[in-house]
Amino acid sequence: MNFSDLGLSDKTIKAIEDLGISEPTTVQNDVIPSILQGKDIFTIAPQGCGKTCSYVFPLLDIISKANADSSKAGPNILIITPDSEQSVTVSDRLAVFNKYHEINEATIKDCDENIDNEANVVIGSPDLLVELLEGQKIDLSKTNILVVDDINLIKKRKQLANLEKVLDILPADKQNIVYTNRRSKETQGILDKILKAPQEIKVDKNKEQEVQQVTSEQAGSRSVQTSGSKKNAGKSFLMPEKDKEAEELIRRYNSFNGKVPEFLTYKGIVAKD
Repeated sequence: MNFSDLGLSDKTIKAIEDLGISEPTTVQNDVIPSILQGKDIFTIAPQGCGKTCSYVFPLLDIISKANADSSKAGPNILIITPDSEQSVTVSDRLAVFNKYHEINEATIKDCDENIDNEANVVIGSPDLLVELLEGQKIDLSKTNILVVDDINLIKKRKQLANLEKVLDILPADKQNIVYTNRRSKETQGILDKILKAPQEIKVDKNKEQEVQQVTSEQAGSRSVQTSGSKKNAGKSFLMPEKDKEAEELIRRYNSFNGKVPEFLTYKGIVAKD
């Protein structure tokens, strides 16, 4: 199966292919069509299987389509991550694949930021979102798509209480997309509050096909483990050298409004999780 079979727009597919990604991972195959159909989704997926892009790709299309229709209010998407580091990772993905779209996103890195309440997408961790809400610096009352990535890691960061505070002020009528790396009894109560008759998707990493898609975090390492089948477990490859031409173009044109993902400066590096 390829990305065109999943219902993505030509613009999004072109941005994906520009980075050398030719086919979706298992989680992308399973999740993308359901997000585009507006379903509530609960996905159990291990780190490194492409889950971040499984919601970034369709959300770009949802935003772009809504923004093109002046008769409809644009989407208000909230992506809740375990910490600021993951928020930046998600922001990187949006910046990369927003190449042929025009969306506005706000990534919350600290509680002193001035948040653009006109942004299509707000990305932040539960603790920072609560601080901004208590200081009346952010308005989430019109959120119509919620992504929680990843609820089990949010639990490990001891942020479930803050997550519940954020959930309490969100509208009931919205699409809910929740990811976890494993089931947890401690998160079940919150899941029952968030999700409405969700489609459940489970990804077995041991059965995931090998893909040569590398995360931005991995791009900082000298060698990277390839993901995929047991046959390839333990294999690694050397990271490519810095792409001088890409660095020059980034400086010249101020690409991505100063939010250039580090991995784009390497030759042959593409985004995975």
